[in-house]
Parts: sequence; C-alpha cells; structure tokens
Amino acid sequence: MKYLVGFVLFFFALITSFAQVKKVPSKPANKQTTVVAASTTNISLTLKPYKNVWVYLGSYYGKGKTLVDSVKVDENSHGVFKPAKKYTPGIYFVVSPTYTILFELLMDESQHFSIDADTLRRENAIITGSTENDLFKSYSQYSVSQGKLLSDLGEKYKKAANKEDSASLKAQIIKENKALQDYRDDLIKKHPNALLSALLNAMKQPDYPPIPVVNGKADSLYPYHYVKDHFWDDVEFNDDRLLRTPFFEPKIDNFFKTLVVNDPDSIFKEVNYMLLYARTGKEMYPYLLTKFTNKYINPEYMGQDKVFIKIFENFYAKGDTTFLNAASRKTIIERAYSMMANQLGNPAPALDLSDTLGKTVSLYNLKGKFTFLVFWDPTCGHCKSELPRIDSIYKARWKNLGIKLFSINVSTAANTTEELKKFIHEKKLDEGWTYASQTKEARDAEQQAGLPNYRQLYDVYKTPTLYLLDEKKQIIAKQLSIEQFNDIITAKLKSKTNL
Repeated sequence: MKYLVGFVLFFFALITSFAQVKKVPSKPANKQTTVVAASTTNISLTLKPYKNVWVYLGSYYGKGKTLVDSVKVDENSHGVFKPAKKYTPGIYFVVSPTYTILFELLMDESQHFSIDADTLRRENAIITGSTENDLFKSYSQYSVSQGKLLSDLGEKYKKAANKEDSASLKAQIIKENKALQDYRDDLIKKHPNALLSALLNAMKQPDYPPIPVVNGKADSLYPYHYVKDHFWDDVEFNDDRLLRTPFFEPKIDNFFKTLVVNDPDSIFKEVNYMLLYARTGKEMYPYLLTKFTNKYINPEYMGQDKVFIKIFENFYAKGDTTFLNAASRKTIIERAYSMMANQLGNPAPALDLSDTLGKTVSLYNLKGKFTFLVFWDPTCGHCKSELPRIDSIYKARWKNLGIKLFSINVSTAANTTEELKKFIHEKKLDEGWTYASQTKEARDAEQQAGLPNYRQLYDVYKTPTLYLLDEKKQIIAKQLSIEQFNDIITAKLKSKTNL
C-alpha cells in the first residue's frame, strides 16, 4: 500500500515545522464545536524560555489550522491546558506567542500528560504520560532513519554508472520501502485501536495491480477499478479524529479528481456513501455535508449542480439542517428550489414578458435551431461588455445558423428601459435581438398568486446569467463562456449532420 505525500510531511513535522498560524483562526462555517465529552483534560506544559506570556494549542482542521486553546505560562515557563470539555483527538501543535508552530503532538483520548520543551531544541520535546505519543516517537525515529536511507539510495540511483549498479540500487530501494511498509503494517496490527494506526490507515492507498489477462484479452481497466474499490479500506468516515489531520481532506479531493467519473450521478454515488457513513460523526458529518454543499452549489463544471440538488433531496430536505444558522438554511433551500427548474435536459420555464414597446413576447413563440437567453442588467458593467461580444459572434456566425437571441432585463428600477434603449442604440445591438422585461404589475400579480418568478426558475443570482436552449426549448447548456457556448453549438450541429 502506498502512503500519501502528506504522511511523510506530517511525521517529519515534529522536527521541521515552522509554519505560521493566523492570530484569528478561520473555521469552516456552520460547524459543530471542536470539543467533546466532559473534560478530565490536564495537559501540563513547560516551554522554555517563555515567561509570563500567552502560548497556544492548535490543531489541523480539514485543509486548515485553528487555535483551540491558550494558556499563560508563569515565571517558570509553566502552564496547564484545562478546557471545559475534552479536545477531539488528532494531530495538534504547540504555538508560540508570535503564532509560530513549534512542534506537533498526538492528542490522545485520556488527555492527561505533560510536555517539557525548549524552543532552542524543539525536536527534543519530551511528552510524558501518553502511550500514543510514546508510540509516535518510536515510529517517528524509525521513519526518519528509514527516510534518510531511502533518500540516499535514491540519489545514488540517479547517479548509477551502469545498468548493473542501477538494478542493484533499485532492488535495495524496493527492499527498504517494503521494510518501512512492513513496519507500519506491523504497528497497525499490534495497536489496532491506537490513534497512530487510524492515521496510518487513513493515509495509505492501494498500489495499482498488474493488468490481468482474461480469456486471452488484457483487462486494462482492472487496475483502476481495484484502486477505486479499495481506496477507502480501513477508513472510518465517522471518525472525527481524521478532521484533525492535514491529509484526510486532500485525500478526499484527490479521490474525486483522479478516480471518480466526472458526471453528477457518479459523483453523488460517492458523496452519498461518505455522508451516510459519516452520519454518526459529530464533527465529520456536518463538515463533509458543508464541504460537498459548497463545492456543488457553485460547481466547477456545467451540470454538476445536480449533485447539490441530490444532496439537498437526500439530506437537507430530510431534516439535516439543525447545524445550520437561519441565514445559511434559507440560502440552501432557496438555491435548491431555484436549481431544480433549470437542470440540463429540462424544458426551459416559460417566459411571457413585455418588450421595449410594451408588447407581450413569449420565449416559446421564438422559432430557431437554438435560443440563447441572456439575463442581464443595463447598469451592470460586466453585462455591458458581454452583450456586444454576444452580438459580434451572432452576426459573424450564429445568425446564419438560425439562432435566436432573447434578452431579459432583470433590473426593477424605473429608468432602466430608457437606459436599455440608449445602450442598444449606441452599441448597435438591434439586429436579431428580442429585448424583454417584466412589468411591475406582472411581478405583483405573480407574487400575490404565490408563483415562482423567473429569477427563481432560472437561478438568476448574478448577471449576466446565460442559457442555451435547443429547438424544443430544452436546456442544453448554461453558465458558460461565450466561446464554450459556441463550441457546444458546433458540436450539436455536427452530431446532427452525422446522423
């Protein structure tokens, strides 16, 4: 089994860590508190040469770091961390008065130990009364020694004079890597319930096996499926301790980036598994739910907002909102219902509005191979630069392809119609466009009837908001650049030609 790069970084950090911690640590929004259970915590700290100053205890939290406690050391450089509730076990660090990480330690379950350290010899910090840290120290000493040996062998391998030397050195590297792996596996076997074992399990990932030959044919996908299926072996997603590490969340991100097919259904299958598993984790569950919500409520790729909708339907809509504040709950619910009506492949919601002359115009009355929707505001600077660009590509290409342009002015200010007309005239944007807006009377009637407005139906939370519809007014693309929309039109026309 391979171990992530962060694994080496963490276990060398006791000697080499000089990272800075912000004075005001930022914590992920809407999370549970960082402590658990009634406290019997008593961590005695002697930190020379500091006297009569505040020093801090911090921990990793997802991808970040946070300060969790502080103590003022006395004339003898001594202080005691005694929180009201126990700390969540994990990887912690002692932080100087200038917010520099001095050294790391494992926060065990008992949390009743002493630390004796000197900033001039931080690598020699002595922790007494914690079997977890005793285990960590032994492992750290071995891994540092083995790491140096492997590094030296690697340098010799690069400079090998001939094939024989190269082969010999490669064999030694394989042998020493196996020795390190065997040491880790033996440690896990002997101490299955140790925090260090949980960390080692969380950091490792399976090796890609050789491609097997089945019935005379090579199964080239087998290594991929094997690694994906075994990527989370021995990892407990409800283990809050894993949040207090620098490698768990990056491993999740790496999993989705390299092993999960980039379509909403495949993504949600993995998200759903993790969230259901994590549900009994007091910290892990809200953290992962918030992480995936933030990622897919404004996704990197078109169509992945479907993942957020599935998260909403399977978790938030079933009551998993207690950890949210009122504002966050309102935002999530409103965005979910806004996105449901404009998923790719859905018929576009009807738009019956008024043009600049006050006449009724309907989206579904426009006939063309494609319809391009632009929700914009004449007072929006970015909109004023984007509409001429859309007009240019329309005149250069889209007009001849039978594409219709439908512009919706989202501003409710009284003078925007005249401002719109002026902008259209100045930029010569009068060919091929249908300009529409909703009258105040129509808005009021819609509101009184309790009907969703077009902002909700098209998820118009920023301007410009862009959609591409096919001949039947089904949504085929949204929220892309103009160039990307053009590429999709080209691809769609090409596919029709090839039929």
